Amino acid sequence: MRTFGRTLRLAFRATAYLIVDILRGRFPLREAIVQGWFFISVSAVPAVLVALPLGVVIAVQVGSMTDNVGANSMAGAVGGMGVMQQIAPLAAALLIGGAGGSAISADLASRTIREEIDALRTLGIDPQRRLVSPRILAMAVVAPMLSVLIILMSIVASFAVASLGQGVAPGSYWLSFGSFASTTDLLVCLFKAAVFGYVVAIISSQRGLEAKGGPKGVADSVNAAVVLSIIACMVVNLFITQVVLMFVPMRFL
Repeated sequence: MRTFGRTLRLAFRATAYLIVDILRGRFPLREAIVQGWFFISVSAVPAVLVALPLGVVIAVQVGSMTDNVGANSMAGAVGGMGVMQQIAPLAAALLIGGAGGSAISADLASRTIREEIDALRTLGIDPQRRLVSPRILAMAVVAPMLSVLIILMSIVASFAVASLGQGVAPGSYWLSFGSFASTTDLLVCLFKAAVFGYVVAIISSQRGLEAKGGPKGVADSVNAAVVLSIIACMVVNLFITQVVLMFVPMRFL
């Protein structure tokens, strides 16, 4: 509970610094851009490599089910809704938790072990304002971008398998996809991804700033950051999904 409390305090203070510094024009934008580019560079290719097999698996499973009930034309609707509502944001969470989160934790933990964080505090520089806030913004921006990339690649792979391998008419696929998938689904997906990025950045930063014990402490910090980030994203996804279904019921027509 104490660790959870420290994490909430870090989230509150870093978010407050982020908002105040942006309004005052003092936000370290260059640091955020550098971190964002790094997150994209380590996550973009894995996102494509993850999205393509997911799209193929979805097409095979959905195609088999719709073929049994004689509804091949609905393959686009089922695949599109599944990818946009759940698969894309969760896949983005796994990628940013494994690649981006580990990078944040390793960087901050190394600085903590080398006493660079203490040196910043001695100079009157708050590490939460200078180091954590830019990483929060970068991660919250990159995560939705990854989710859009995953949606695009998954749907393209699913369409290719459905049209070329399962005999689904291309027009029927896109018609069913457009009839059921909506802008609301895309907005919910982007919101989920942004929240996941925020959660990953907070947890990874907290574990990095509290690292201790030399190189072993850095390794333990990275391991804890990745595991806790992914678990937290799963729990948050369950909560957001339940809230969305309460206010935006799933459409069937």
